[in-house]
Amino acid sequence: MIRKRSIKNLIKDYAIITFGLLINALGWTAFLIPAKIVGGGISGVAALIFYATDIPMAYSFFGINALLIGIAIKVLGKNFGIKTIYSVIILTFFFGILQKFITAPIITEGFMSTIIGGALAGVGVGIVFTQGGSTGGTDIIAMIVNKYRNISPGRVILLCDVFIISSSWFLFHSLEFLVYGFVSMAVVAYSIDIILSGAKQSVQILIVSNQPDIIAQRISNEIQRGVTFLNGQRYYTKEDSRIVMVIARKHEAQHIIRIVKEEDPAGFISLGHVMGVYGKGFDNMRP
Repeated sequence: MIRKRSIKNLIKDYAIITFGLLINALGWTAFLIPAKIVGGGISGVAALIFYATDIPMAYSFFGINALLIGIAIKVLGKNFGIKTIYSVIILTFFFGILQKFITAPIITEGFMSTIIGGALAGVGVGIVFTQGGSTGGTDIIAMIVNKYRNISPGRVILLCDVFIISSSWFLFHSLEFLVYGFVSMAVVAYSIDIILSGAKQSVQILIVSNQPDIIAQRISNEIQRGVTFLNGQRYYTKEDSRIVMVIARKHEAQHIIRIVKEEDPAGFISLGHVMGVYGKGFDNMRP
């Protein structure tokens, strides 16, 4: 039963990642590419190559990422991101399919294409990130650099994006396209933050139930969250009771509630939002 649920959760993760990749690819192929806008990441490099040579994005995107993944496996280990490899393959597929069918711009106004395309691309990446995935590219470069130099991944990614977008000047010699590129980078970053901040909201759940052990075991196995028992006493019956306490992400709360309902329909649940959670599985404590 537990294994079936684990497989079901795994399929759900990859389905959500695939949906996010589709949104990302749509942002590029339907809005950014037709408007000749260069964004950040390897997608931006692939866009530059397409503008200069008419080679479809899918080929250069896959080729560059395949090289980076090969280096990452050698440097970071063989267990390097299965979800990243999956994301690169699926995103390559979406780029290839969508670019064949979307040949004319949906919106002809450059600034609107920048905003909409950047928002879709950022939302797509944000969805992938919420499931522990990655679209590869500059993320891989950042991880490799961070292993040997004390430079934050965010700074490496930012520097890469600035370099990629700035390179569009040599192709178009247009300040307008350059500005659009940086605007798209900002919109992508903002969209990712919006998605991730929502996914990182945490809740504290207190569960009073006659089945605390089974509920705790399922929460631990299915959601991989730590569970704490609090000793208490029920006022009316004067019976000792173990209260299940768990800290989880907001999007995991419904899964926990469903577990309680399945194991003890008469169970009592209290759910409260918390301002910050620091420790393993949540945010890192900073000095």
